[in-house]
Amino acid sequence: MTQVAAFLPSVLRRSYDWILSWAGKKNAGYFLFFLALAEASFFPIPPDVLLIALGLAVPERSIRWATICLAGSVLGGILGYGLGYYFMALIGDRILEFYHLMDKYAEVQALYQRYDAWAVAAGGFTPLPYKLFTITAGAFRIDFLTFVLASVVSRGLRFYLVAITIFFFGPKVRYFLERYFNLFTIIFAVLLIGGYFLIKWIF
Repeated sequence: MTQVAAFLPSVLRRSYDWILSWAGKKNAGYFLFFLALAEASFFPIPPDVLLIALGLAVPERSIRWATICLAGSVLGGILGYGLGYYFMALIGDRILEFYHLMDKYAEVQALYQRYDAWAVAAGGFTPLPYKLFTITAGAFRIDFLTFVLASVVSRGLRFYLVAITIFFFGPKVRYFLERYFNLFTIIFAVLLIGGYFLIKWIF
């Protein structure tokens, strides 16, 4: 994980190291769940950090870790949606301002107007801050069931991709996951949006 950590400020680096320290603890699964939940609504560090560490420690359990991560992330997304829906002015705006994401607010609104739930799906899979999409989905009143479904699909693809890769290749894939995962997810998002236009053109 050193390539990822090198780009983090000192405060985030300490948080990053603290999260990794949980990989060898008995209650790591609970911590992974709450980390995924928090990241989807207000915490800066993605759960992939701990997911990869746990998977590499015991590749045979990587699918289990991904399932826990998915459950936490979807529930966290629902929390973020609720913050945007009911408390955007009071809490949602402050979270986005804290992470300097307010300049992206109008851009995400345009994405929702154009792609609806596809914007959630792309946001759930790519390195873009997922909290930006969950909070704004509530603020823009995106259909809740569609939002949940898009979250399950996109976050599931992201986490299970990591888990299945670790399951079959183990420690050999560590370098690839650390260095190229973000690039891979961006390519996937481009293909996802391209698929949207293809389906729209066909039907």
